[in-house]
Amino acid sequence: MKSEFILAFNEICEQRGLPKEEVFEALKTALVSAYRRDTNISAQQKVSVDIDPRTGEPTIYTEKEVVDSIFDNRTEVLLEQAKREGYPEAVYGDLVMVDSTTPTFGRIAAQTAKQVLLQRVREAEREQLYEDFSGREGELVNGTVQSVSGQHLTIGLGRTEAILPKSQQVPGERYRAHDKIRVYVLEVRRTNRGPQIFVSRNHRNLLRRLLELEVPEIYNGQVEIKSIAREAGQRSKVAVLALQPGVDPVGACVGMRGVRIQSIVRELNDEKIDVIEWDSNQHTFIAKALSPARVSHVFLEESFEDGKTAVVIVPDDQLSLAIGREGQNARLAAKLTGWRIDIKSLTEAAAESLNNLDNPAADKGVVGNEKLLEAVKQVLAKKEAGRPITSEDYYNLDRLVGGVEGKIIASRAAAFEAERKVRAEARKAIPDQAWQLPLDVLDLPGRIHNLLLDAEIETLGALMMTLSLGEDAFLNIKGLGEKALEVVQEHLANFDGWDDEAVAELETEPVVEEAEAQPEATELEAEVEEVVAVVEAVELEPEVEEEPAVVAEVEETPAAAEVEAEAETSEEEQEPVLDDLTQSLIDTPVVKAPPKQKQEPKPAVVIARPTAPEVETEEERRRGRKGKQLVLDEETGEVVVKRKRKGSRRRPEWEEYDIDDF
Repeated sequence: MKSEFILAFNEICEQRGLPKEEVFEALKTALVSAYRRDTNISAQQKVSVDIDPRTGEPTIYTEKEVVDSIFDNRTEVLLEQAKREGYPEAVYGDLVMVDSTTPTFGRIAAQTAKQVLLQRVREAEREQLYEDFSGREGELVNGTVQSVSGQHLTIGLGRTEAILPKSQQVPGERYRAHDKIRVYVLEVRRTNRGPQIFVSRNHRNLLRRLLELEVPEIYNGQVEIKSIAREAGQRSKVAVLALQPGVDPVGACVGMRGVRIQSIVRELNDEKIDVIEWDSNQHTFIAKALSPARVSHVFLEESFEDGKTAVVIVPDDQLSLAIGREGQNARLAAKLTGWRIDIKSLTEAAAESLNNLDNPAADKGVVGNEKLLEAVKQVLAKKEAGRPITSEDYYNLDRLVGGVEGKIIASRAAAFEAERKVRAEARKAIPDQAWQLPLDVLDLPGRIHNLLLDAEIETLGALMMTLSLGEDAFLNIKGLGEKALEVVQEHLANFDGWDDEAVAELETEPVVEEAEAQPEATELEAEVEEVVAVVEAVELEPEVEEEPAVVAEVEETPAAAEVEAEAETSEEEQEPVLDDLTQSLIDTPVVKAPPKQKQEPKPAVVIARPTAPEVETEEERRRGRKGKQLVLDEETGEVVVKRKRKGSRRRPEWEEYDIDDF
């Protein structure tokens, strides 16, 4: 015979829909709280509970210290009792878990246990509900209308409730309490009061789920829903494709005598549903999307400004049907296909074609056919007079429109394709790093920067892309002129925030060949740069800050000897001496030693002197970022210049040069 505890335990699990493990954990937590409240022990003392799953008998264990005499039996236990509890190796001072089960709890402790148990059960139930419904987002659920308010509806979903907002309701639908409805689970949020579920009745995926329920071919994967366009409560269009040969996708969705689609229509309160077959040919697909209207021509055109546009030509008697009531049919077709649709009547397109006969893209055979042009003019006159138009007249109009307007649009499409290829090639020439750098790195003037952002040029790569397409592409941006173009080009030329890979991508082949052809001249130019840096640094004022002694190594080369000789001259003669020295270095022939020949190490002059405090000047602070530093020895009056120059392809790392004895 089962105990009352087991019966109550099972009842809680069934009613709340919770696993037994979570209810056991909640009960253990409640008993621990009741024991702490009843005995008033410290929160730091460890307490655990063990429950027999067959009988429901709890056992409470508390952590106590082994002592020889008990002062507080709540925290201390004798050594003999600790050994009886299962700790034969216990010694004084050990902490052991001792059975401290109390026969009864006080009233306050019992209430505490009840509150903790209910709270933990509610938390477990809320978590369970959230896990259940969060996995059902995007699915259909059956609910019951519980209450109706001006802002939303409350839908009962069994153990919980859902909210149907006003924005997710179908216009024209009327809901009453206790009505059975199907809703689409839109979102599930976690809150302190449990999961908050939002459902929808006007979402397009509601129609998708209803089709999966009613059409077995869609559920089994034989038919695929490619796209859905829906205006809830009025009309919907569904494009389907058969994935298995021999299956009619439209017939499978409609069913025998329309049984399947009528069931969905009744669920959606008589909403009209058009099922069309998806086609990879966009001309055919757009023509089918405008059904039930008949289409004469579909011309596709793409541009970077307007995007994808489809010019659809329909007979005059089909124009209103193609557009639909308040443009609904054309609007749904545009959503279904993803193209912007421009619908024209055949006579309107023919009149425009007559005005564009001089366009070079027009078909010469049609333009030179005087008989056809005269027949078209007569048809337009009949249309203006309100007389009926025959099928032969429509045929002549169709020939003219196809030969003139169709060819013009095709030529624009070809020009767009050519421009797209040019943009693709230009994009390949731009480093990948440029597309990750924001436009702020160029530090452009505020007005130019804002105008570029308005033109959706937000990265350095987009700016380089625009400039690579020609100056006209930049000047076409509203508000920017030639002066702004010069400013942008100057900032772009002075930008040095590239990494090594980006620099390698920007370098061209002629520059590389020239560098490889004159290695001796490059080395000579490096020596000349060092001499120029030394002479410029002499003009700086001495520094006063203390710095450890500087050790400089100067090779005994002709260039170094000339540097020491020229540095002893006065400041007035330094500039012309520098020019003569530079010219002499350039005119001096360079004899290059064999690349791998070992030479004896050259003697070096090592100078080590204590340095005086340095005085940092305004000019020094400005030039400090260039890697220069001066140290003056007041006793000897000699200056030590330290300069760092960034590496290049021949000098991969930064090198430090110390030059002394001016």
